[in-house]
Amino acid sequence: MDIKRAKQEIKDAIRAYLIKDESGEYLIPAIRQRPILLMGPPGIGKTQIMEQIARECGIGLVAYTITHHTRQSAVGLPFIREKQYGGKTYSVTEYTMSEIIASVYEKMEQTGLKEGILFIDEINCVSETLAPTMLQFLQGKTFGNQRVPEGWIIVAAGNPPEYNKSVREFDTVTLDRIKMMNVEENYLVWKEYAYQAEIHPAILSYLEIRRDYFYRMETTVDGKMFVTARGWEDLSQFLYACEMIGKKADREVVHQYLQHWKIAKDFANYLELYEKYKKDYGLDRIVDGVYTKAAVERVKCASFDERLSVVGMLIGRLNERFRSAYVEDVFTTRLFGYLKQYKTCRNLEKVAEQEQADYEKLRKAEQLSRLDNQIWNRVTETLEQYQLLIQKEGLNGDEAFDRVREEFQKTAQCREELEERAAEGLEHGFDFMEDAFGDSQEMVSFITELNTGYYSIWFLRENDCGRYYKYNKGLLFDERQEAILEQLDAIEDNLNTGIKG
Repeated sequence: MDIKRAKQEIKDAIRAYLIKDESGEYLIPAIRQRPILLMGPPGIGKTQIMEQIARECGIGLVAYTITHHTRQSAVGLPFIREKQYGGKTYSVTEYTMSEIIASVYEKMEQTGLKEGILFIDEINCVSETLAPTMLQFLQGKTFGNQRVPEGWIIVAAGNPPEYNKSVREFDTVTLDRIKMMNVEENYLVWKEYAYQAEIHPAILSYLEIRRDYFYRMETTVDGKMFVTARGWEDLSQFLYACEMIGKKADREVVHQYLQHWKIAKDFANYLELYEKYKKDYGLDRIVDGVYTKAAVERVKCASFDERLSVVGMLIGRLNERFRSAYVEDVFTTRLFGYLKQYKTCRNLEKVAEQEQADYEKLRKAEQLSRLDNQIWNRVTETLEQYQLLIQKEGLNGDEAFDRVREEFQKTAQCREELEERAAEGLEHGFDFMEDAFGDSQEMVSFITELNTGYYSIWFLRENDCGRYYKYNKGLLFDERQEAILEQLDAIEDNLNTGIKG
């Protein structure tokens, strides 16, 4: 299965494990809550989805890479305790609490969350001395003599033997006590995530024409060569930084992230073309409705790869506008919710305190993404500005509320302007696409990308666009027609098989 399906399967399992009966007991007792084992190649997002799952399920997360630990840190350190048996005193060896189990209790104290995920990565790559402990952990949910707290779900991840020489196979007894999920890389699934994660548009447009370069693991006479989803994401962050400091990412730099020399060189060459295309076609201005007939004629005569690159870059520009509109909408909606409280209580200071309490609760529980955190901070700053404003003007009661409402109208107007700007950009994008490509394969690619991006999907759900619905309807018809033809082919094959039989 792909990582998206694995994420949903884990979420479903967690929800099932955490259901309680009428007496408040877990419907599935802890002994029957099988640990989940994700087995798949490195760098495809196994660890990353744990953070997403914990936030989306509203539970805690403790994550460990077990290969970084010794038996002592996992099990605990031994100490001598004197005990009496049959009237005689004996020295008995006991163990301190496992560092890992202690971390779970600390997480509960820090976040206030009593349920969560204990995620152990690289579980099948442990040392010989730690291997029995891992088997005991999966089979009995204990580290040494300490049991994993009730309400905490065990999820582990490992790599198949072809990716790691130190891999140890699990025996049948252990495998019969876990939920095994074999995960494979999938570019289309990763692309959905990549739009939301704001992966650099150069990477997205490149991978659209070089999908087979998305993930590679090869062993050659010169050693291992590989490219992973993690490598592309880390490179994306570095490319943004390079743009800010005016540094060019050449093939040597790219190879530091894409450790496959052929792919690194190819992408570095594409980066140069990417910048050239931006300049030649004036892509920065197409979403403003400004492009030349010469640019249209040039793209008509360009190679298919170049045309797809232009489409990808155009989508990248539009997604910037969609994201800005989305962020402004979330901010405005959240701010409006607190101003509704202000309307009722007429005490802005009290409302600001409530907002801070709500934010701190989520932050402490580690339920905020980076973008969530930025939006919450902006709400806090805005409420503080409102307080300073009414204090400066000496207002209170209804007058203070009316003044704050007046200021909020500016925020609401900004949201409308950003949505309008995104809508205009989309219309200009369709103008260019129709002039350059008409109802062609490139238009299909354009519509498909709009149907894939997180922010574009949100925008199209909230705003009407006649041309999008027109072309998307045609795309859906083509897909249905293709599916019907495939079904007919399958029926024909079955009939032929029956006749031959």
